Amino acid sequence: MLRFDPFSDLDVLTRSLLSSETGSTRTPRFMPMDLCKIGDHYVLTADLPGIDPGSVDVNVDNGTLTISAHRTARSEESVQWLANERFFGRYRRQLSLGDGIDTSAISATYENGV
Repeated sequence: MLRFDPFSDLDVLTRSLLSSETGSTRTPRFMPMDLCKIGDHYVLTADLPGIDPGSVDVNVDNGTLTISAHRTARSEESVQWLANERFFGRYRRQLSLGDGIDTSAISATYENGV
């Protein structure tokens, strides 16, 4: 008798979605973030360690806040990698803004990867 595991395909899909181009499943393809409300202000904190500040873009379009960034792969020719788990490539997060948000008051800072 063959046993069917209905979750095996879901496990494969989850691993493929979370893996980087090199096949590592330990590297996220998303930027972790926190969102809180302080008084009448919203504060979004996103983690982007090791990202060049010049590659970070914050944009608001049609009620959607988009944060994107890019981490460039290290490519020294004489290096033989023994472990290479850090993700490189594009990060992107989007949030739908609710009604009544003053998009002209949105500001962004980037310090120490946050």
